[in-house]
Amino acid sequence: MGSSKENLGFEGHNASPQVGVASNPDPALDYVNEHRHEHAHHHGAAAHEKEKNDDVMYSTGTTEKGRDLLDTPPQDYTKHKLNDTPVAEKSVDEESGHIGHSENEITHTRLASRWYRKARPFIPILVWMVFTAWWIHGLCTVVVWGPRPDGLSWLIPFLLYLAITIRVITLWVPMASLWRPVRWLWDRTVFKAYEATPKKLHRPLAAAITVAVYLIGSFVPEESGENTRANRAVSIFGLLVMLFGLWATSRNRSAIPWHTVIGGMLTQFIIAIFVLRTQAGYDIFAFISFLARTLLSFANEGVVFLTDDTVPKLPWFFTGVIPPIIFFVSLVSLLYHSGILQWFVERFAHFFYWTLRVSGAEAVVAAATPFIGQGESAMLVRPFVPHLTLAEIHQVMTCGFATIAGSVLISYINMGLNAQVLVSSCIMSIPASLAISKMRFPEEEETLTSGRVVVPDDDEHKAANALHAFTNGAWLGLKIAGMITCTLLCIIAFVGLINGFLGWWGKYFNINDPNPLTLQMILGYVLYPVAWLLGVPKQDLRKVGELIGIKIITNEFVAFASLSADKDLTTRGRIIATYACCGFGNIGSLGNQIGVLSQIAPGRSGDVSKVAVSALIAGIISTLSSASVAGMLYTDLISRDI
Repeated sequence: MGSSKENLGFEGHNASPQVGVASNPDPALDYVNEHRHEHAHHHGAAAHEKEKNDDVMYSTGTTEKGRDLLDTPPQDYTKHKLNDTPVAEKSVDEESGHIGHSENEITHTRLASRWYRKARPFIPILVWMVFTAWWIHGLCTVVVWGPRPDGLSWLIPFLLYLAITIRVITLWVPMASLWRPVRWLWDRTVFKAYEATPKKLHRPLAAAITVAVYLIGSFVPEESGENTRANRAVSIFGLLVMLFGLWATSRNRSAIPWHTVIGGMLTQFIIAIFVLRTQAGYDIFAFISFLARTLLSFANEGVVFLTDDTVPKLPWFFTGVIPPIIFFVSLVSLLYHSGILQWFVERFAHFFYWTLRVSGAEAVVAAATPFIGQGESAMLVRPFVPHLTLAEIHQVMTCGFATIAGSVLISYINMGLNAQVLVSSCIMSIPASLAISKMRFPEEEETLTSGRVVVPDDDEHKAANALHAFTNGAWLGLKIAGMITCTLLCIIAFVGLINGFLGWWGKYFNINDPNPLTLQMILGYVLYPVAWLLGVPKQDLRKVGELIGIKIITNEFVAFASLSADKDLTTRGRIIATYACCGFGNIGSLGNQIGVLSQIAPGRSGDVSKVAVSALIAGIISTLSSASVAGMLYTDLISRDI
């Protein structure tokens, strides 16, 4: 402080400031009242030449973005440059004894920071060189020594190397530059043919090509086991029934964007062919499932540390499912902080936007939903949510209901379900949800994000560093796991209450032999036709209908638990049931989505509630359409891991 209080223009805390000095409700925040000796917890602005006394005034308020307002120069309290402020000349104040940063320490920190800034551009190149050497070594090994005895294929390493190469290149070269040759080739080949075709034939030809792809992909392959052409025909018929129902109940049939509908259904089928009919597709998704299973082992290491090595072997939901969820959410938070997740989301969003002609907000949510879930994906477009059209809100909610998030995907794999089926279902349901939502609720307004794909930065929830993001993710994972645990407990108990009443009531009608009357039994018979339309073998119809009903009334957790416990289903019935239950389309998720979107945009809560039920139905049908496509393309290749 100054040598006397009078010189500073105040007497105590209640005195008026000196004329010409800016007034502040908190005197300690006035620059003229700043104390002059060094502190370890103060930056350079507090390290002025020390005066004779140690009268100190501390602030009762805080700061902007975590920085002390005492660091702000007197002429402007809104701007801050830490490097421009003076630094402490001593590490220890002789009179006060407070420890500060020495000039050498600060110099070393600045040198390290400067070195990192200079070396940072070369780190991706170093990573790329390491992976290049790794891939070349593996390729040479295969060429010289032949196929590896351990059966490992070098397709996956090549794809991983290709992804890393593309990512490193795009650090310096914009994606637009890379896409320019592709667009040039597209405009001079496919688009030329498109323009040469009469406009009135565009839609019929596109529909005819899509139907031809479905028929050829379904009926040309040979029959094998349960995969008969008769069963495939039933699956195709079931898909047509679902599409006709959507068209008949559409909000405005004349406004349906058939380009989006045809493109979405064709994309879904092509993805299914790649996964279910090709060895390369099987290998890629098998590798993804291997990575997912590996994550489980890492979570188990944490469980062993907290308990002992026998706990991960227990057949408990609490110890086998909850820890991987917490770990995976934390990992996703770290990937989001590093920008890796946003990069992938933006690439997928551009694909959906370019091929299916949806708005930018719809494309971003569709691309992000399989990675981060139904509520979190809407957070990516938070600035746009208050301005979304009704059709866009319907689409955002439909995407959330149509698929599941990566955070719970891990737990389902741990239940023993087929990982390739689960992963492919998550991807297949996204283009289907875009198509089905636009049939059910077509766009009739002008969208704000039409013509652009933007993934806004979430500055409000941005972590300070990677460690902060990882710990925030762990806390979010704990909340998600707690919500899942409590929801399951209450829902299962409530279903038990209903079954108890139904069993007591059914005794008066002699419905207790051999099985009592239960909610599951009722749903099994009610949804019996739905299971048949999906192409389920007749001996599995009631069981699969029961699983679909459990998934809609309760949630997919309960349905998958019942599916894992049932060992009597045929392989075809199990695959179709896995696809049919792989989505968040249930009554509980309806409340979750309404709550999340209403919090993001309170002024649109009425619109959200208005389209919620329709979006739930569209999301359920999107998931069922993936099951129907799986029924057309089911093969022994994908079933060998069942």
